[in-house]
Amino acid sequence: MSLDEVYREVIMDHYQNPRHHGHLEQPTLSVGLHNPTCGDELRLDLQVSDDGVVQDAVFEGQGCSISMAAASMFTEAVRGKSLGEANRIAESFKDLLMRRESDRSILGELEALEGVAKFPARVKCATLVMNAFEKAIRKMSEGGGSGNVQA
Repeated sequence: MSLDEVYREVIMDHYQNPRHHGHLEQPTLSVGLHNPTCGDELRLDLQVSDDGVVQDAVFEGQGCSISMAAASMFTEAVRGKSLGEANRIAESFKDLLMRRESDRSILGELEALEGVAKFPARVKCATLVMNAFEKAIRKMSEGGGSGNVQA
């Protein structure tokens, strides 16, 4: 089995059996985004501790296999990480898809989406969840606290 086939299987597994799918009753941060290019919709809920650790990360939405698999992989990757570490994962993933130098060692299964870089129109699908995360962090910074942030 080729590496491309393994990656396709990982992507399809996350799409068909998403991890951390749902919503949180009292999220610290909650952001919804829509990709008008293809119609993907996503809501990311995060529970962040007072010391800045992502205790829980879940998503709801509908969209293509790429956006839903990326959301599943990202929520799995950031649980238990500090906000800084989670942000580095998001940045490294975006760098990977933009074919810039990337810290692959922190990406985990997200690396399976590397092939999306060959299809520029699909990059927005793969990065929708990261954009939601970054928007949540910006809103939190603007609010100056860790209260419930809806964006």
